[in-house]
Amino acid sequence: MEWPDFTGGCAATTAGVCVLHVPLAVPTVAGKLDPANSRYVLRTLGIAADGCTEHLFDAMATAPVHKGVINDAGIAFTGHTEFLAARTHTPHVVMMLVGGGMRIALATTHLALKDVAAQLTRASLTQTLRVLHHDLQRHFRIAHPRIAVAGLNPHAGASGHMGHEEIEVIAPVIRDLRGEGLDLSDPLPADTLFNPQRLTNYDAVLAMYHDQGLPVLKYASFGAGINVTLGLPIIRTSVDHGTALDIAGSGTADAGSLIAAVKLAIELVNVRAGT
Repeated sequence: MEWPDFTGGCAATTAGVCVLHVPLAVPTVAGKLDPANSRYVLRTLGIAADGCTEHLFDAMATAPVHKGVINDAGIAFTGHTEFLAARTHTPHVVMMLVGGGMRIALATTHLALKDVAAQLTRASLTQTLRVLHHDLQRHFRIAHPRIAVAGLNPHAGASGHMGHEEIEVIAPVIRDLRGEGLDLSDPLPADTLFNPQRLTNYDAVLAMYHDQGLPVLKYASFGAGINVTLGLPIIRTSVDHGTALDIAGSGTADAGSLIAAVKLAIELVNVRAGT
């Protein structure tokens, strides 16, 4: 990696923010998307990820990115999570959001709902639960994580009357991983899983798809929630919201989630350092 020059007070004795400037490809206007800058966006992500891998940075915290304009530039892109997995050569990553007193991880991420069941395999679910268990220990200092596992179908399949994924995929994985010492619930109906009283029994929830778990967390913590990518060799946090193009440049955007993401990244760095 050829690094751009640092500017803005980078001496170890200088207080303030050290800025690594990455020039835009073309000038930008607040609130207006331009595919000409799509490669610039990916370059900033690549520089941040490589800098963490090469120990130039301790962690990365990302602002929202507009997936559509990157794809409009002819670049296949499904999200930060998938990009960072490829960049760091990580075979399996897990998206987890933190906020409102909850930690909610996802068994599948940015998929059309019609594609979720096919992607929910025993192998992928096994890896996701192992990563979640491991990183709850590694990043959050939870010695024995208790994980609630959501079912895929209404009423967790109702004993096979509303779907068979719980019987054929989810329950067998839970049984096998319990044999490895993981503390996992049976597949639970998502409509009652997020009852606050029930959640007190668990350190994290694994939802089967994006819009099964995240609406609950975002309702409870929007503007202060944090996205954490588990399984990576680097620390990465992010905001819990999109680009809000309708208010870009207006001065009314709330930076709360980005501030929370930076603070959590610092906390995770300190955990890793043992401080």
